[in-house]
Amino acid sequence: MRKHLFFLTFAALLTAPALAQSKIATPPPPASAPAAELSVTDAIILGVVEGVTEYLPVSSTGHLVIASKFLGLEAEAPLIGRDGKPLWYHAPSAKHPDGEPLTLKLAADTFNVVIQFGAIAAVALLYWPQLVSLVMGLLGRDPAGRRLLINLIIAFIPAAVIGLALKDWIDAKLFSVGAVIIAQVLGAGLMLYAESWRRRHFKARTGDEGLDQVAPHHAAGIGALQVLALWPGMSRSMTTIVGGYFAGLEPRRAAEFSFLLGFLTLTAATGLKSVTHGAAMIQVFGWSHVLLGCAVAAVVAALCVRWLVGWLTRHGLAAFAYYRLAMAAALAGFFFL
Repeated sequence: MRKHLFFLTFAALLTAPALAQSKIATPPPPASAPAAELSVTDAIILGVVEGVTEYLPVSSTGHLVIASKFLGLEAEAPLIGRDGKPLWYHAPSAKHPDGEPLTLKLAADTFNVVIQFGAIAAVALLYWPQLVSLVMGLLGRDPAGRRLLINLIIAFIPAAVIGLALKDWIDAKLFSVGAVIIAQVLGAGLMLYAESWRRRHFKARTGDEGLDQVAPHHAAGIGALQVLALWPGMSRSMTTIVGGYFAGLEPRRAAEFSFLLGFLTLTAATGLKSVTHGAAMIQVFGWSHVLLGCAVAAVVAALCVRWLVGWLTRHGLAAFAYYRLAMAAALAGFFFL
């Protein structure tokens, strides 16, 4: 049943271009009306895309950038609120003297980050015993949970520091179809190399060693690879699973470490985006669309997480690498040829 549901989600993803093309053009809203241009269909499609791609090693951000373009959420015109005043992405300040008006594209980019709360909820539901262990470790009541928490924090720090330092540059330079295509290709090459390396060097461990046994320097290596995922199209899940391979983890354990690290990373990134730009996005799209997108993402992500663990155990990463190459070729043909 799960396998059928998984393929149904991919079918929904593939229908995004057709649904986008079928929209009926409407005149722009009057200045006194909110700029709520995200339909229920858009929210569902973006929720499905987020849920399918967040934990699969194919890049959720890259797929959401493409989906937003297909859905026509790329308009750069400044948006006006109910009171007829401009909505701000960055309000006028010492850092931004002229301010930066909120556009449909910026609101959609924020929406695509905020609906990650759905993917976060999926991991919280599926891995709540491990999360409880982390909390107990923080309180000094679970030595294994404390060791795992330390490893996750070590792995979290590099992307957090570099991401904050380069945030504006990444937003300005890397959120484009061309950047996503390049990242898809480079990521595929890294995955094929990692899969080949694992099959040549990995020695199966006896017993079922816990993630708390990961050495801190290996956790740091996983964190260093996660920095690559700041490039849209590269995939946080892919880089951390590959890092787990190089740390000597079997595929199932590498995926589980990736999921738990993603819980910390996505919570921090999504929380920051929600605090800084969430209010303006709500003025544009409304609460109902955001909650719908999160709910859809949560259900789909939970199904995909369970499926991915089984797939990696049996087949490894190679199929996802070939998917990325096919996706890159299709995008290049559609947008540039």
